[in-house]
Amino acid sequence: MTVAGERIPTRTFRITRADLVRYAAASGDHNPIHWSDSRAAAVGLPGVIAHGMLSMGLVATAVTDWAGEGAAVSEYSTRFSRPVPVPDTADGVELTVEGAVGEVRADGSVRVDLTVRCGEAKVLARTRAVLAPGARTVSA
Repeated sequence: MTVAGERIPTRTFRITRADLVRYAAASGDHNPIHWSDSRAAAVGLPGVIAHGMLSMGLVATAVTDWAGEGAAVSEYSTRFSRPVPVPDTADGVELTVEGAVGEVRADGSVRVDLTVRCGEAKVLARTRAVLAPGARTVSA
């Protein structure tokens, strides 16, 4: 049974420039800040950055993997607080997702509060996902 305060397993995702190319092809977001260091620098970024929606998708993956088969996210919100710079190396960068159950509601839905970091920097703020009632959550 899921209880408030229960931690979800920490997940680390590696993002490389190759991932950005694949995501751009899938999403249709070909903005040069996601592939050109010079264009990213021209707009004041520290270099090529990951797509925000890619970061959000990885966070949702961490939540649904924890929740188990059949889980459905009924609400999801976040604020982009810092970019995720992706160096032009084979290792890329790591995005780390930590979280805990913030509330188990009377209707059976579960709110998960998340912290998302790239290195020490929080890159998403006020990140929350709500699992629909009836979602099969698994205790660690």
